Amino acid sequence: MKAAVITFPGSNCDRDLATALTRAGVDVARVWHKDSDLPAGIDLVAVPGGFSFGDYLRCGAIAAHSPIAGALRAHAARGGYVLGICNGFQVLTELGLLPGALMRNTGLTFLCKPAVLRVETTDSVFTAGYAAGQEITVPVAHHDGNYQIGAEGLAELRGEGRVAFRYAPAINGSVDDIAGVLSANRRVLGMMPHPERAADPVTGGTDGAALFTGLAAALTQA
Repeated sequence: MKAAVITFPGSNCDRDLATALTRAGVDVARVWHKDSDLPAGIDLVAVPGGFSFGDYLRCGAIAAHSPIAGALRAHAARGGYVLGICNGFQVLTELGLLPGALMRNTGLTFLCKPAVLRVETTDSVFTAGYAAGQEITVPVAHHDGNYQIGAEGLAELRGEGRVAFRYAPAINGSVDDIAGVLSANRRVLGMMPHPERAADPVTGGTDGAALFTGLAAALTQA
């Protein structure tokens, strides 16, 4: 399995994400935002957290118009897998690869702490390493992580089982306590919490590791 991790100006979790994927046995290529093409043979494109382009305009909005954005859209359009974490989730909503929007936290403060998540579905390569209903602890670090979507869109996410993770308990005002969502074809995941920061016992927790090992195992078998 081969993954590309994109780096934008202001990304600060790209190395952590690349390391977590490598530890899971994934061959990782690093891609700069000014590149116009992805390396050959890429199975997964991973968009990391941070503050791409300083979060100017809207979080993720400028990154969604970077040179690499076209290749990312094309990868998703042909059924490739995409993972966006924190700022990466914001980028994916700006690209239209996932529905909804990430708004300012209801408390109007930056949240940086461990968060308890409930795994809502195992019907995806991203969540296959967990059990449905399992609770895991994964760090959050965001100012604009309040996920919002209209009533019709929310009903669609619920009806199709596309809510991947929920906060348990709520922390930032996200509708329905949503912490991560899947695309209609279940090949794109966006989530605000940082599993790559909980994938090594040295950093204090390993609850995020199963996302990467499960992903690697599922795609290798495929």
